[in-house]
Amino acid sequence: MTPLQGEGRTRLDKWLWQARFFRTRSLAAEMVEAGKVRINARLVKKPGAVLRLGDVLTVVQPGGVRVVRVAALSARRGPADEARGLYTEDDAPE
Repeated sequence: MTPLQGEGRTRLDKWLWQARFFRTRSLAAEMVEAGKVRINARLVKKPGAVLRLGDVLTVVQPGGVRVVRVAALSARRGPADEARGLYTEDDAPE
């Protein structure tokens, strides 16, 4: 467990990778820098932005826009079933 996780928070790019939104952590960082991710409706362009439990993420992916709520943090990138437990799907913005 990293020091940030002990405080109920982690880096945005790391969480996106662990939750399997992107294949690599560097791709997650690139997408954040490109403005494809929002935390609580606020545009974020720094991969090291702090992500906390309960935050709502809006993520633009090739398949569309996903809106999820951070339900858990992880110390590793596990299997897909474990990754799905890190978030809950919210309704898409209208």
